[in-house]
Amino acid sequence: MITIYHNTRCKKSREGLEIVKESGKDYQIREYLKVPLTEEELSVLIEKMNISPIQLVRKNEKLWKENYKEKDLSDKELISVMVKHPKLIERPVVENDRKAVIGRPASDIKEVL
Repeated sequence: MITIYHNTRCKKSREGLEIVKESGKDYQIREYLKVPLTEEELSVLIEKMNISPIQLVRKNEKLWKENYKEKDLSDKELISVMVKHPKLIERPVVENDRKAVIGRPASDIKEVL
């Protein structure tokens, strides 16, 4: 099963959803702003992406710039910040059973389809 972590207000996220739909594969949508991820879920996603937590942070968000940019946060602290403020998570994220990707560019989504 494919899961897309989706923000309906984001153009890139909507583009990613279209790619997932066009694949013809079974998928589910998780609107992560309405149904936030737990620290464990986010940790698993990051592990599946084979990235560090800072690579998943939307660094241009005002919230990040004003509250966290200048802080030296550990990976665990970064995950906690993203769980507390899910709008700081890059989007869309698409995952399958073994792998996950950030859909930027949207063509990267094809790696998990």
